[in-house]
Amino acid sequence: MTYLSPLGYLLGVEGAALLRGFREGSADRAFVEARLTEIRRLLATPSLARAEAVTAACGTIGTAEVYRSWAPHYDAPGNQMIDVEQPVVRRLLDGLPVGTALDAACGTGRHTAHLHGLGHRVIGVDASPQMLARARERLPDVGFLQADLHRLPLPDDAVDTVVCTLALTHVPELAPVLAEFARVLRPGGHLVISDAHLTGSYLWPTLPRRPGPDGRPSLLTEHHRPLSAYLAAALPLGFRVRHCEEPHRPRTPLPPPPDPLPTDMSWDLLHWIPEASATALGDSPLVVVWHFELEDRGEK
Repeated sequence: MTYLSPLGYLLGVEGAALLRGFREGSADRAFVEARLTEIRRLLATPSLARAEAVTAACGTIGTAEVYRSWAPHYDAPGNQMIDVEQPVVRRLLDGLPVGTALDAACGTGRHTAHLHGLGHRVIGVDASPQMLARARERLPDVGFLQADLHRLPLPDDAVDTVVCTLALTHVPELAPVLAEFARVLRPGGHLVISDAHLTGSYLWPTLPRRPGPDGRPSLLTEHHRPLSAYLAAALPLGFRVRHCEEPHRPRTPLPPPPDPLPTDMSWDLLHWIPEASATALGDSPLVVVWHFELEDRGEK
């Protein structure tokens, strides 16, 4: 069980801002004193003192339920993770030879559409029927299949490129999924993956969903990994690294605060402490993007 306190989250961000300022050398006396003053103010704010914390259970809601609710607005503007990830992934895809491509965990088909526009013969696979319905509306002439990443409905050596974006955080182990990607890729084929960054997971905690299937607040289980975990899973399968990039959230001011300021668990809480939020969160990696190439066994 996770006890999600709005006041606790704000104090945590204040602490992260101080620690980052110390490490970067930007925490002068004025900054430190401002943080301490703000912490005292937060502790003395009646609405925050009365704010209801949420006790949420991990793993009581699954990706099927979450993506069912996400599907109608997944591609809406303002998803910061997509905003920083998509240009990097598409730049990598633009440099690959045209052939047969698999968009694994294709979602609503945002990268499928880009691959299709580049001239690839594209196959889209996803486990969510609601996300696939949106993808089929967008690209009626592309073949989409409902399947799990652990059991791709493709023969061996079937594709030249595999793309899998913002999905591996939902699988408990990387190695079995990357082994499936290696199985369906032709020797010399390319794998482009993106995933939520470990650093971002500490600063942008998973928010509770109310209620879960059991009627209680629920947290979607997510698996955030250090960069070494991707290498440990990929290299033994014959993948070699072509590129790695860690796009970050730009250090920009918060948009205008909501009225009234929230006291429930929400990222809008950051409006209570804009300077600390900008220091703690700004320029922090949100995603990691990898480009691997599968070893051509004929080269040995």
